[in-house]
Amino acid sequence: MRSPILESDPLKRSVKKDPPSRETEAFPAPRLSSRRAYDGKVISVDVDTVRYPDGSTGEVEMVRHPGAAAIVALSDVDSANPRVLLVRQYRYAADGFLLEVPAGRIDPGETSLECAKRELREETGYAALTWKSILTMYTTPGFTDEKIHIFLASELSAGEAAVERDEFLEVEIMPFATVMEMISAGEIQDAKTIAGLLVVSRVLRRRQP
Repeated sequence: MRSPILESDPLKRSVKKDPPSRETEAFPAPRLSSRRAYDGKVISVDVDTVRYPDGSTGEVEMVRHPGAAAIVALSDVDSANPRVLLVRQYRYAADGFLLEVPAGRIDPGETSLECAKRELREETGYAALTWKSILTMYTTPGFTDEKIHIFLASELSAGEAAVERDEFLEVEIMPFATVMEMISAGEIQDAKTIAGLLVVSRVLRRRQP
């Protein structure tokens, strides 16, 4: 006989559907209609009517973004503890300054690598001879289609920065090990920075004998 306690368990009642199959996971939600609710200089907002994998329909509010590129720039890359180039940048949404890797929005007609090279130069004044794509990530897929393409840059040379008038930042060069400790301590909170540095830490470990 089944236990009445298990029968009345709300968690048990909530698990009704089978786990998604590979076909369901790859299901492209057809957009049945779309209404532009807002057009801004950085983002746009659409209200889309979509068909979900189970055949039902619903409305989804989507922040449209052209994508961005971010750069984990290392000096002394062949040493035991290379240094990483970061920017301490004012972010209104965070109520203050965040320590981040250089990054910026992809301009129309620009590739992600071209954007990465431009943003590194504009924000820090540095250029790099060696570039490697290490990660492409969705920032917040619950409400935006923004992707960030993250690159590893090395063989740096210094130059003059050209920050935009609404950018308030300072360049900092820190030992990689120190930056990783700051992630563990919660002192670095920017998602793209954490993701990029964690991937690069694996790349550096593979180079060690």
